Order: sequence, then structure tokens, then C-alpha cells
Amino acid sequence: MSMYAVTRRLPEFEKFGLADQIRRAAVSLTNNIAEGHGRYHYLDQVRFLLQPRGSLEELIDDLNVCADEKYAPLAEVSALKDEAWRVHKIRNGYIRFLRTRKTNEPYVLHDAQPADDLTDDELNDGFNASTF
Repeated sequence: MSMYAVTRRLPEFEKFGLADQIRRAAVSLTNNIAEGHGRYHYLDQVRFLLQPRGSLEELIDDLNVCADEKYAPLAEVSALKDEAWRVHKIRNGYIRFLRTRKTNEPYVLHDAQPADDLTDDELNDGFNASTF
């Protein structure tokens, strides 16, 4: 996990502060996605996919702290934030897929969607190459 690599480079005094917060948010993000995937009803899956949005936003904010405090190079922080937004788009695309698959109709997400959502081909590529 890229975010864990960032935590290993943080100063010692951040070991139980920022580093712990980053690790917990990163694990929460993937745990909620995994738990949702294990649910049988599509609405449960969608619910568990909506929850990690907060963890993802938290990670982005933690990256801002890393940049502000110069704990990580700006280029690395920027690349990780870009990856975070890509994960956000993939998550939204998967939610759309689940809702459409169940209802056989397009479904609009209740949370805000960026105008530049990924195409189905980009989503498939993202699932195969995700490193966040």
C-alpha cells in the first residue's frame, strides 16, 4: 500500500499521530469495500461502498498535511492524491454497476459525482492496475 510507505518515512513524533491515522483510514477504506463485496444483497454492497468515501477524503487531507509539513515531496503527494481521486471514480463506477445490474436501469448516485467519471474501459483498467 502506497499510504503505508508514506507512514514509514514520517518523523518519529508522528508515529502515534499522523502515521496511525493514515494507516487506520487506509485499512478502513479497503475493509469496507471488502465487507461490502461479501454481502449478498446489492443494497448492502452499495452501503458498504458509500462508507469508505470518508476514509478516502481523510487520506487526501492527511496527504495535504504531509505536503504542508514537508514530510513527503510535493510530486509524490500530488501523484497519491491523483490516485485517490481515481479510486473515488472507480468506487462510484462500481456503485453504478451494482445499481444498474439490479434494476437494469441507469441509477444516479446520491453523493456528488465529478463530471469526469471514468468510462467502463477505464474502470476495468483501474481495477487491474490499482495500487492505492
